[in-house]
Amino acid sequence: MEGPRKPGRSPTNRSLERGAEILRAFRPGSATLGNTELAERSGLSKSTVSRLTQTLVRTGLLQFDGNSRAYRLAPAVLSLAHAMRTGSRVLQLAAPRMRALAEAKRINVGLAAPDRDDMVYLESIRYARRAALRHVVSGQRVPMELTSLGRAYLATLSEAQLKPLLEAFKRRRGRNWPALAREIGEAGNSVRARGYCAAAWQPEVVAVATPLRIGHDVYALNVSTSTSEPLASTARSLAAPLLALAEEIREAVEDDAFAP
Repeated sequence: MEGPRKPGRSPTNRSLERGAEILRAFRPGSATLGNTELAERSGLSKSTVSRLTQTLVRTGLLQFDGNSRAYRLAPAVLSLAHAMRTGSRVLQLAAPRMRALAEAKRINVGLAAPDRDDMVYLESIRYARRAALRHVVSGQRVPMELTSLGRAYLATLSEAQLKPLLEAFKRRRGRNWPALAREIGEAGNSVRARGYCAAAWQPEVVAVATPLRIGHDVYALNVSTSTSEPLASTARSLAAPLLALAEEIREAVEDDAFAP
């Protein structure tokens, strides 16, 4: 029997939630997925997946490939992403300031937002002195527990918000978890004491990040560079321009909110 409904809270739509899980199953490297793979990734039954994929094809969010008997994301999904980017006032105000810092310092600058236990890049401007070992683009996901972006975001959470994420990280990382847990704790202390944290989860790439709270939303802003210099000294040199950029973006968004 369903419990009493909380005032002001509407019941969730289970079909819509499950359809979203199907779309979330598609990641880079997974151009097409069949019903069996979708069931494994979403945790849904094959019969439910079969019904939902048919609906998603009819609504134009998935396409069916008859040769592989599998599904791919439809162009409408990209259109939705474009609408999100162009409709974000934060991105419109942050992007030119991020680019100016990247060009002035010849460093990489990124802005990301949390999605479950990942961080998703909203903007990524690559301007490293040397070619980086990876190419980061808008929409790309990175692990929350490994990156400066993720650890900066984690530092803003309450204990109740943080607990389920730490449990998910522990399951994912296994034997590596104790060391990672210490690093996450140290990063949180650094954010609270200095306003930023640093990480070097890719070889010869040092990244420094700070939380960026805009209204009720929390983003993470980072700068990074390819270097063989020690993490601590590189982080100190990157911290000042990073924190200045974060403050500049906050002030721009605040001024924009009061503009006529």
